[in-house]
Order: sequence, then C-alpha cells, then structure tokens
Amino acid sequence: MTEFQTASEVGERLDVSRETLERLKRYVELLLKWQRAINLIGPNTAQNIWCRHILDSGQLMAHLPTTSGPVVDIGSGAGLPGMVLAIMGVPDVHLIDSDSRKCAFLHEASRVTGTAVQIHNSRVETAEIAPAAIVTARAVAPLKRLIELTQSVSKQNTVFFFFKGKDVKNELTEIKKNWNMSLDVIPSYSSTEGVILRMESLTRVDAADD
Repeated sequence: MTEFQTASEVGERLDVSRETLERLKRYVELLLKWQRAINLIGPNTAQNIWCRHILDSGQLMAHLPTTSGPVVDIGSGAGLPGMVLAIMGVPDVHLIDSDSRKCAFLHEASRVTGTAVQIHNSRVETAEIAPAAIVTARAVAPLKRLIELTQSVSKQNTVFFFFKGKDVKNELTEIKKNWNMSLDVIPSYSSTEGVILRMESLTRVDAADD
C-alpha cells in the first residue's frame, strides 16, 4: 500500500481543491498545537497525521450517499471523521462528544477553518438532534456498543459508517446474533488492517421476527 505522508499527497489522493487543502492544513496545525495539552489523537500517530487521520477520515467522502439530513459523528473527539468531512464540504454535520475540552477544540477548529458545524457537548443518548441521515464513528467503542449508542440518533433509513480494524470479523460475528442489516465492508486505503463498515436497514433480530 502506498504511503501518503504529506499534505499535498493526501490532498491529491482525496481530490480536494487548493482552498480545501489549505483549510485542512489549518485544522492539522491547530490539532497538533492542542495535542500538547489534551489527548486528541494517539501520540504515536502524530508524526503521520496526514495518512493516519486526514486521509483515513477523508476517504469516507467517496462513499457517502447523496441524501439530505443531519450527518452525526458520535464520540467525535478531535473531529475525526466529522470535522474533516465538513471541511471537505459535507453539509449539516453534527459533532457529539461528552468531553468539554474536546468540544472547545472543535469550536476553535470550526472558527479557524471557517467551517460550519453543530457541536454537542453531551452524551450520545441525550443529544438533542433530529434523526440522522448518516451516522459516523471512528475509534469510539466495540461494534456492539456502537450500534446500541446510535439508536437514539438514528431512524429506519439511516446509513451507518463505522471505522474498524483487525478485529472486525469477531465484532461482526457477535453483532449478527442480535442484529439484521445490509452490510458492505469497504477496504481502507489508509491502512492495510482497516475497513469501513457501511450498514443500513439495521433491525434487531427479535424485532424482525415479530
């Protein structure tokens, strides 16, 4: 797999405009500055931030359905992938995180990059958001827990995108005992071990059998 180390390499791979790339650069600069004070990303990933975080998040853009409605990023943390997608032009993005310091960073990132997002400093279960058209989550929780968390912000035709790693097969085996779904496993082009799970028509097995 090709390594995308620099901003220009990632910008070319994501096919973003020069203006968008400049906004992504401002976001990365701010993220690294704040990283010195609060843990926004894994310390070992900071040196390869453009591949590990920006490319990894931005690749989702190519898979988003053309549907209207809120795009809800749960456990958003540093805004990955939600803030990156918003910078790239996705409208009506909502970022949810219960950590007030991370929400302060997200507000500053929104200001510095000139990106309109809605930031919710709350737990997912209590966030006041209209049901999402799209739900995203990256490095938040095991798949079983993720699905439970997203039920309060989703509806029947919500499309879910979950970033997962090498343990994805075991996680999928576990959830299929309790959930029916339409599932696509999308290989990541930022990591040989990573995938993006695209799920829709998500229903509990017991509900489907009624």
